[in-house]
Amino acid sequence: MFKQIKMIKKIIVMLVVTAFLGCKNNKVDNGKLNVVVTTTMLTDLVKNIGGDLINLQGLMGAGVDPHLYKASEGDVSKLFNADVVFYNGLHLEGKLVSIFEKMEAQKTTVALGEFLAKDGLIGSDYFASNYDPHVWFNIQYFKEFSNKVTAVLSNKDPKNAERYAANNLAFQQELDLLQTRVVEAIASLTPEKRILVTAHDAFNYFGKAYGFKVVGLQGLSTATEAGVQDVQQLSEYIIQNNVKAIFIESSVPRKTIEALQAAVLSKGHQVSIGGSLYSDALGDTGSVEGTYTGMFLYNVKTIVNALQ
Repeated sequence: MFKQIKMIKKIIVMLVVTAFLGCKNNKVDNGKLNVVVTTTMLTDLVKNIGGDLINLQGLMGAGVDPHLYKASEGDVSKLFNADVVFYNGLHLEGKLVSIFEKMEAQKTTVALGEFLAKDGLIGSDYFASNYDPHVWFNIQYFKEFSNKVTAVLSNKDPKNAERYAANNLAFQQELDLLQTRVVEAIASLTPEKRILVTAHDAFNYFGKAYGFKVVGLQGLSTATEAGVQDVQQLSEYIIQNNVKAIFIESSVPRKTIEALQAAVLSKGHQVSIGGSLYSDALGDTGSVEGTYTGMFLYNVKTIVNALQ
């Protein structure tokens, strides 16, 4: 029965996409590339490279969980009318994969995470892609994303290639400065205090880059829910390692971390909620945390201040 339901869902997705592929093209025609991007992190990246040279649309907004995101009819229309589609890949946008695969033959779709060297990715026995998809928490990987976006846009729009390259150079320098500021901030936190407990395993690349032990209550995907046993096991870990603070994530319901805090407190150990971190989405548009660099620095400062 489960396989039949899954097959029916796939057929529905294919029919919807096919219908749009047969529709009249009503995309914006002002001589600029029409570019559609999935997550807020990638929208910010492509905005930095494309600027006013492209018509940019992001599917997801602040606080949206890409693991659970389903395409609306309007989203499919945006994707159909795009000249280029950029997405994270590595099964981050799991519920959109069928649509992307259907469109591959019709337009340029770029799964940026798939171009990273696999020997540097973090594997998992519990996630469908066998790789942790939260690669934007390694700044070097985000720099590689920037280079790939620049190459794709330049190939599609060669007359503006020099401007894309100049924008990329400026953004690369901004990312280098971010790296410097992050390293300086984390240096004030002693190694034994670098234990990061969050709602789900979104920060493993961050931990690998900056020497943190990262423990998530849920797995790599928020589609899985933590059980009572998970809460109890992690509460024991917190007590044994004298963890001072644990963290909520902006795109994950806070009840999971609150339940963990309650379990720790019930055993006579004090642990605070150190704040809310941005994991799978940026902050509100127009805010500092609504940019990749602003989000990253906000997270680092929140973590360091709470664990001091």
